[in-house]
Amino acid sequence: MDPESGKSDDHQKKVSWKAVLLLAYQSLGVAYGDLSISPLYVYKSTFAEDIEHSDSNIEIYGALSFVFWTLTLLPLFKYVFIVLRADDNGEGGTFALYSLICRHANVSLLPNRQLADEQLSTYTIEPPTETETNSRIKILLEKHKNLHTVLLIVVMLGTGMVIGDGVLTPTMSVFSAVSGLELSMSKQHHEYAVVPITCFIIMCLFALQHYGTHRVSFLFAPIILVWLICISALGIYNIATWNPSIFQALSPYYMFNFLKKTKKGGWMSLGGILLCITGSEAMFADLGHFSYLSMQIAFTLIVYPSLILAYMGQAAYLSKHHMIDSGYKIGFYVYVPEVIRWPVLILAIFAAAVGSQAIISCTFSIINQSQAHGCFPRVKVIHTSDKISGQIYIPEINWILMILCIAVAVGFRNLKHLGNAQGLALMTVMLVTTCLTSLVMILSWKRSPLLALSFLIFFGSIEIFYFSASLTKFLDGAWLPILLAILLMSIMFIWHYATTKKYEHDFQNKVSIEWLLALGQNIGVARVPGIGLVYTDLISGVPSNFSRFITNLPAYHRIVVFVCIKYVPVPFVPPAERYLLGRVGPEEHRSYRCIVRYGYRDVHQDVNSFETELVASLSDFIRMEAKYDSGHERQSMDEADRRLTVIGSSCINEIEETFGFGSVSVELSSSESNAEIKPAVVGKKVRFLIEERSGPSLVSPVSEELNDLYEACEAGTAFILGNSHVKTKPGSHIFKKFAIDIGYNFLKRNCRGPEVALRVPPASLLEVGMVYVF
Repeated sequence: MDPESGKSDDHQKKVSWKAVLLLAYQSLGVAYGDLSISPLYVYKSTFAEDIEHSDSNIEIYGALSFVFWTLTLLPLFKYVFIVLRADDNGEGGTFALYSLICRHANVSLLPNRQLADEQLSTYTIEPPTETETNSRIKILLEKHKNLHTVLLIVVMLGTGMVIGDGVLTPTMSVFSAVSGLELSMSKQHHEYAVVPITCFIIMCLFALQHYGTHRVSFLFAPIILVWLICISALGIYNIATWNPSIFQALSPYYMFNFLKKTKKGGWMSLGGILLCITGSEAMFADLGHFSYLSMQIAFTLIVYPSLILAYMGQAAYLSKHHMIDSGYKIGFYVYVPEVIRWPVLILAIFAAAVGSQAIISCTFSIINQSQAHGCFPRVKVIHTSDKISGQIYIPEINWILMILCIAVAVGFRNLKHLGNAQGLALMTVMLVTTCLTSLVMILSWKRSPLLALSFLIFFGSIEIFYFSASLTKFLDGAWLPILLAILLMSIMFIWHYATTKKYEHDFQNKVSIEWLLALGQNIGVARVPGIGLVYTDLISGVPSNFSRFITNLPAYHRIVVFVCIKYVPVPFVPPAERYLLGRVGPEEHRSYRCIVRYGYRDVHQDVNSFETELVASLSDFIRMEAKYDSGHERQSMDEADRRLTVIGSSCINEIEETFGFGSVSVELSSSESNAEIKPAVVGKKVRFLIEERSGPSLVSPVSEELNDLYEACEAGTAFILGNSHVKTKPGSHIFKKFAIDIGYNFLKRNCRGPEVALRVPPASLLEVGMVYVF
């Protein structure tokens, strides 16, 4: 027992277990909705065309065996026990794996990596000792830039397929649920009713997205829980009523017997069987909302046994009913007793809507992560919950998804083509996850490459087997996810390529600090009151857009801050570690550098709070630097420019860096509390309360610098951004001209501008025209 708290360790363990079980319950509605509704369409898609249900039951027994082992090997063994462990500080998904790889190997195509980032509390991982083989693989990846491009393309492929799944899953789920009307309506009425009802439900589903998942999330888990109990009870009832010996079909023998009899048709029908694992990738992507243990408990104890019972119950019923021409159909509702068919139909529609919500939320999150990595045009991201940072809403993407879902429902009109399309998207994403997880095993977990290769070969061979079956259905619907993936990959690659080229252009054309210091009234350049925030992607030097600004308008502000908004390959950056501050030039020049670091799931600050925090952090930096310099020799101008300070943490991290690709050295020194300077916020203004102190801690130059900062803050703040125009060089390849001159410029004109993304007030904005030619 803890003598201070008076609570026993057993009580604390019970409380923690209650929290885990609560998360496990909540995960049913968010992470497992898509996976839980797969019994609606698996058998119907499997027996749609390639094989028939015969009196020998070889086909249905083989299909059940395939479903059982596919569910066991991929979602259970691969995802729940292995892939979910490859989280990035609790976050999952394709870009989470990519971030892990980028942290442990320098494979990012954007060359703005700093050793200072590795000091983040969310960045550092304590790995086992690296072996020689692991080191060789890491060196090989870092040495060849072509491998960096290949890795990024693979990540983009997986991302494109997940977004494509966001189009297919809502359509497939709702369409399969509504198709239960076929048993209660004539064929003529059924054809005219199912598609309009499906489109109406899809429109309602997407129209409710702006309210946020958290407002209706309390309904999600009960609906899926009731649904899982329902299909489990139906499964047990049909097993006991029709074929109690159906358990024998779980033997792998029936898989080989199935393929032996059906041959090519059986192999092609695997495109329908693989739909039983739909939602596995969404389960991994939604990991950030829950814990690994809670998701493991929910799947192994509730979801997995319920699905197995449901599939066994359907197989048990079908094994005794073979008269397809006499009215029996392969489908979910045919094995539901007629007395409860309508309540089950209504429950299935609700469950399908919940399952669709999971992949829609997953799509929003992945696009937000892509945008943070510079792989997607800027779109409006609305955070719908103040408590759960991962719950977001992207209006443009929401309406595009709705239009595409309705178009697919109207265009395909049947489960066969929808299943073919969804199956190919699903297996492509799984293959990408398998490849990336293998790299994470080597680079992050420091496991043996032989173990990673075994993982890749074992699960990769299963997925390639299913992928090949899906690929044969290219003309029967499987072309759609490929088309969507090519379109999305083109958008992401063009945007990332242009972003990287612009950074390289800025890096090569940056101006020296000596040029900045040479500016003065003697050559006609004046200093005006106020603070000038010069936005740039560079982490060192003076950006070319500032020199262009000075050339056209020979005046700049009394306080100049070069602000770099930088994304670090971690999901979150603690607010206390967000700002890296340093000087540009000597103290009397009043020029500073501020690197603002965000993770790929961080919420951007409002411009008012950012301005307030920045000025307050600058005042803290001035005081801390004075204390540091009082006990050390005064450094040269170049050394002072390279030193950056983390403001807000309990210690000052004095980081001396050689920017670009050079080495860095880190020196940590403890300091006193920075409570002497307390910013009092009134509107957009910052007031500095400086105590009168004796001693050398507050010398006259520091007081003067703080006073200049206060006066500049009172005078106002101007935001200086570059307004870029990109074009190719004369004689460039036709594909490059099409990608840059047409593709990138079209995306740039139709996405949010940097001033909107950064929430800059129009009255305080100064734009500098920049032309990039590459």
